[in-house]
Amino acid sequence: MRNHVIDEITRLAESDERIVILTGDLGFGVLENYASKFPNRFINTGIAEQNMTSVAAGLALEGNLVFTYSIGNFPTMRCLEQIRNDICYHEANVKILSLGGGFAYASLGMSHHATEDIAIMRSLPNMRVYVPADVPEALACLKDAYNTEGPAFIRMARGREPNQHPDNTIIDVNKLVILEEIGTDVNILTTGTVLSEGIILQKMLNNKGINVGLFSVPRIKPIDVDGITELATKSKLLITMEDHNIIGGLGSTVAEILSEMPTRSILYRSGLRETYTSVVGDQDYLRDYYNLSAKKVYDIILKKYPHLINNRSKQS
Repeated sequence: MRNHVIDEITRLAESDERIVILTGDLGFGVLENYASKFPNRFINTGIAEQNMTSVAAGLALEGNLVFTYSIGNFPTMRCLEQIRNDICYHEANVKILSLGGGFAYASLGMSHHATEDIAIMRSLPNMRVYVPADVPEALACLKDAYNTEGPAFIRMARGREPNQHPDNTIIDVNKLVILEEIGTDVNILTTGTVLSEGIILQKMLNNKGINVGLFSVPRIKPIDVDGITELATKSKLLITMEDHNIIGGLGSTVAEILSEMPTRSILYRSGLRETYTSVVGDQDYLRDYYNLSAKKVYDIILKKYPHLINNRSKQS
């Protein structure tokens, strides 16, 4: 994912001299091609993300289109004040590229688990928030951010995730991305690479006779309110899945929408529940440990909402 995004930025930079990339002493093996082609539009600020962010804001206010690049929490939470005061307040044209969202750097521990970043970035006025699931979604998010003046946050995975869409899929980030059409019983909304778990969960519930739709949400802010409203009026249960705290992320976004509309849907939010991820292991292990895996969500849904199964059994 990250390599494809940087390759596309490099391509754009060939005709757009506004583009500048700043890195916090990371991206070795990823940024070299861009840096060699545009040495005057590439700055390694060192391990000084606050400074990197303020420099990016200054460059943007001078007419440049600036990308900052680092991993996990470093380009976001470490420099939140600079993002808020320097970038968002001034509506500076800075795009924050964050690598390794969620549990992508699972074995490195809590300091590298980006599990509150969506909530923090989403709360900032003027900030657009993107969480792509794979390469086609990431390139669509980049295109939307590039074509929209102002701050943006693109939360990507580590770079080894499989594509869930065919390579030539055209993604419209203004809408929910349909993987399975609207379900009359359940609809699953995922964001980021947890889409892979959503695909498994959809099949597991289908095998129980439950009619399930599946949707990816590559852009959380602004989000497709009409699309979510339609799902909520046409199904009994909405499930959100994310490798993030349930407070402030996709689950909260959907809950906020439902709170302002009459709906027959109830909402189950899959995510971290008021905890820090003190356990380490690979990404799959952590998702299962913290009840974010398809199997764990499946067990919770059947226990918490048994009427879904009972009603389908009676009908059959």
